Amino acid sequence: MASTDSATRERVLSLLRAFGWNATSFQLLEPGLRYWFHEQGCVAYVDTGRAWVGGGAPVAPEEQLAKVADAFVAAAKAQGRSALFFATEERFAARVPYARLLIGEQPSWDPQQWAATLEQSPSLREQLRRARAKGVQVSAVSARELEAGAPLRAALERLIAEWLRAKPMPPMGFLVRVDPFQLMSERRLFVARRAVGAEQEVVGFAAVVPVYARQGWFVEDLIRAARAPNGTMELLVDAAQRDAAALGSRYLTLGLSPLSGGVPHLLRWARKYSAGLYDFEGVRAFKSKFRPGQWSPIYLSHPADVPAAAALYHSLSAFAQRGLWSYGLQAVLRGPDVVLTGLALLLLPWTLLLASLDSWWFPAPWVQWSWVVFDLVLAVALFYASRRFRRWLSRSLLLAVLLDTLLTTAQALLFNLGKLESVEGALGVLVGVLAPALALVVLFSAHRRLTALAHSREKGVKFVPTS
Repeated sequence: MASTDSATRERVLSLLRAFGWNATSFQLLEPGLRYWFHEQGCVAYVDTGRAWVGGGAPVAPEEQLAKVADAFVAAAKAQGRSALFFATEERFAARVPYARLLIGEQPSWDPQQWAATLEQSPSLREQLRRARAKGVQVSAVSARELEAGAPLRAALERLIAEWLRAKPMPPMGFLVRVDPFQLMSERRLFVARRAVGAEQEVVGFAAVVPVYARQGWFVEDLIRAARAPNGTMELLVDAAQRDAAALGSRYLTLGLSPLSGGVPHLLRWARKYSAGLYDFEGVRAFKSKFRPGQWSPIYLSHPADVPAAAALYHSLSAFAQRGLWSYGLQAVLRGPDVVLTGLALLLLPWTLLLASLDSWWFPAPWVQWSWVVFDLVLAVALFYASRRFRRWLSRSLLLAVLLDTLLTTAQALLFNLGKLESVEGALGVLVGVLAPALALVVLFSAHRRLTALAHSREKGVKFVPTS
């Protein structure tokens, strides 16, 4: 094991230049990863406390993949950890007899065939034409233009912050950080701009990193502004493809489409019911429209003594950075539309509880049944808002829950507090006050997030998560 000082990163970069075959290999240089070296190989990994989660296959000569992987697993066991490899490809699976779980598919292109692909796709050509007609131009930028404090870098940093704020999920670590300014000498970066008066407004960018052992490229980040004209993303991909072709490359990928393809039943269920947090099908559809030459399976590889469910849990923990529970709480507080459904579902047992409580809890029977009716109406409105977001409805829900919080607190102080005779009663009053207050915080976050997303959809924006 080694620290992540500059000498270590140079050693890893040297290995990547020689053996970096996985599409995700360059991402192993991002902050937060540890490195384990063995002979001619290296594994970049995250220690979750229970497991060492490797980023892709070991960076090693192909004939040594199994040897390095086994040594890594043994080293992890010596530290009381499980070991696994997230986002491996067929090349690793064919050489290392570990269990594997399909977690998605990855599209790839031969950039030398890109011109022919465009010829066969009128819809792609039309998107390119529309963006150009709106004045969008894409150009490669140099490392000097992106030095700290440079105007272009500041514009890109603002765009990244805007993009991250609009995403339903909090930012993740481990292979998906958005930081296009590291090791700029190794990257290719394309910026989309359009004229607004006398200024050039930045409306998107594509950050492309090398896949050294394939002499190929990976479009690591592909981001556009909410105000960008339709076709901006297509122009950026077109620029990356043409640049790769000019460099003589025969390989370019847009990265993993998670949970796409013939994944196991449990992952298909997750793909369907977590769409409010991550648009798995939308990501697949977006990448498909560029007509990839092939889709390759991507696996979670793990020793046979590590159950698949445990391997999935450890992988999610690696992405969550600060723990799954903490990440889940952040996701709830960001308030995606799936949370509105959750609030509505929670209101149903809450309403049944209110209806069954003794009259001691309320100043009068009509007050009790008013709360029951109010919560039922609120649940229906939340269900509707989760399916069809409307700003006026969202504001109305916020006002209703604010009134609920204020009236519940007033009832607790003016009526219930003086009647308390037990700890159970005090806890009941406390829960009654805190529940609407917490719902108000979550609903306010949902309102902000969904308002931003609605604004983006009105402009035809598709937020495409980085791989």
